[in-house]
Amino acid sequence: MTGNLYRGQAGLPFSSTLRVYEPLSAFPPEQRPAIQSAGARTASRAAVENAELLASLGRITRTGGDPFPTGRTDTVRVTTAPAAPRTGEPSGAAAAPEDAAGPALLYCPSQLVLRAGLAANALMEGIHGPLAELLIPEQQRDRHQERIDQVKARDGSIRVHTRASTWGIPFSWFSLFSESDHKDVVESAGRILTVRVWAPITEALERARYAVANLTLAAPDLDMLDDLAQLTEWLELFHVGSMVELDYGAVADKVYPDDSPMDIRLGIECLAEGDMTGAAAAYRRLASRWIPIRQLARAS
Repeated sequence: MTGNLYRGQAGLPFSSTLRVYEPLSAFPPEQRPAIQSAGARTASRAAVENAELLASLGRITRTGGDPFPTGRTDTVRVTTAPAAPRTGEPSGAAAAPEDAAGPALLYCPSQLVLRAGLAANALMEGIHGPLAELLIPEQQRDRHQERIDQVKARDGSIRVHTRASTWGIPFSWFSLFSESDHKDVVESAGRILTVRVWAPITEALERARYAVANLTLAAPDLDMLDDLAQLTEWLELFHVGSMVELDYGAVADKVYPDDSPMDIRLGIECLAEGDMTGAAAAYRRLASRWIPIRQLARAS
């Protein structure tokens, strides 16, 4: 497509995302028509990614300097849940007539207004005075807070479906996935644009809880333990029929094929067994892969 920045992203920070896709029934009834309608308008996954990237670049060059999204360009990503066989039926059993419509759709709203507010709050935590006013003027923050209040008043209790990370993927995210999980590798012109890894939320939660339990006993001071506890609490907010997606983004071209989920699993197993040598070897493999990526954030 002409002007497709999604295919290039040259000069932009590597950004990776962790998303939860829920069935339509998990959303409040008053939100379902809008979510379903937005999902039906999705031409392709690449079109969604390109539209969001173009919109974000447009915001930072907007006259007046307001970098926050208004919510008018929010998108909804859609995927399908694999059909589960009925109890007592083999996995290869023929579908009953009522199943003929195929697997159920799952939805992940972008929720840009809420996520922009959370990101701005995180940025402002360590910045005060003239620099804070220079980065995001107080008037703009107050205006965006009004948008957030409107969204909360309209939608009530809100689950934020997306987490984002720049310049690398948090190690805790890899604990949710297995090397055997389904992967989509998106390529163009000899480059990997992204890799997406999928897991049912029940399996992702089981893996996270296993990691938390073992690290609590074997390495209670490990920073990743707090991250894992927060991830577990977050995933517990969602419908049991949800799917979790790790979207590498452009960093995939630097690290894929990636054994990080396996290295995290082996490292935790080694810690649980008291094998410090094995745990250290797993960490070295992770560090050699991801520390150079994180160092790019400070490169001139």
